[in-house]
Amino acid sequence: MTKILLSGASGHMGKAVARVCRETAAVDIAAGYDINTASDCGFPVYSSFADIKEEFDVIIDFSHPSAFDGIIDYVAETKTPAVICTTGLSDEQRARMNEAAKTAPIFFSANMSIGINLLIDLACKAAKLLDGGFDIEIVEKHHNRKLDAPSGTALAIADALSEVVSYNPEYTYDRHSVRRKRGKTEIGIHSVRGGTIVGEHDVIFAGTDEVIELKHSAASKEVFAVGAVKAAAFMNGKSAGMYNMKDLIENSK
Repeated sequence: MTKILLSGASGHMGKAVARVCRETAAVDIAAGYDINTASDCGFPVYSSFADIKEEFDVIIDFSHPSAFDGIIDYVAETKTPAVICTTGLSDEQRARMNEAAKTAPIFFSANMSIGINLLIDLACKAAKLLDGGFDIEIVEKHHNRKLDAPSGTALAIADALSEVVSYNPEYTYDRHSVRRKRGKTEIGIHSVRGGTIVGEHDVIFAGTDEVIELKHSAASKEVFAVGAVKAAAFMNGKSAGMYNMKDLIENSK
């Protein structure tokens, strides 16, 4: 049994993780950590790590970048395994996370959906095969409450493609301010915000007289919660280091 401390317990994703845990025999939420402690989560929720009385094996963090520094300090100090799912982290925060992974086990993925990670793998295979002959564009769509743009997943897709193509790509986020032809080394990244769209990512390979598209759509937040819970069980007992969805998928084979 993996006992979880759920950071961001009172938020939308925290509640989704709690629902998944209730349906998963191998995990249990010992306590929550959130600025809002007045919740009906079914487990105690604390606003300070110092107040937590329950024992736990792994932290799942679905909170906010503003809470990240306190969480990563705790992880580094206690060597507690952590699954970091919070998006919109700054470069400095990412660097702090990598530094903490030298002494603590940390799992990080820009998107916790196993399906989106399969999309990234397929897109990389396509980029290798089509290298130089097709323009690459990434379109991501999310609900109107999402704060960061482009999404961390869209950037993760672009970063993965950058590692397999033969050229050094230039990320282009907006073209309205400059009148010029599209550069051959550009990867266009575009954001759509509206309604209740949970999350869609479309990778477009546009060549001469043909277009190839790879698309992933999430119908609910449950797909991200399932990935986070699987990652938490995977991280229980792990040694220090940085882990990601590829490690989880390979371990599941």
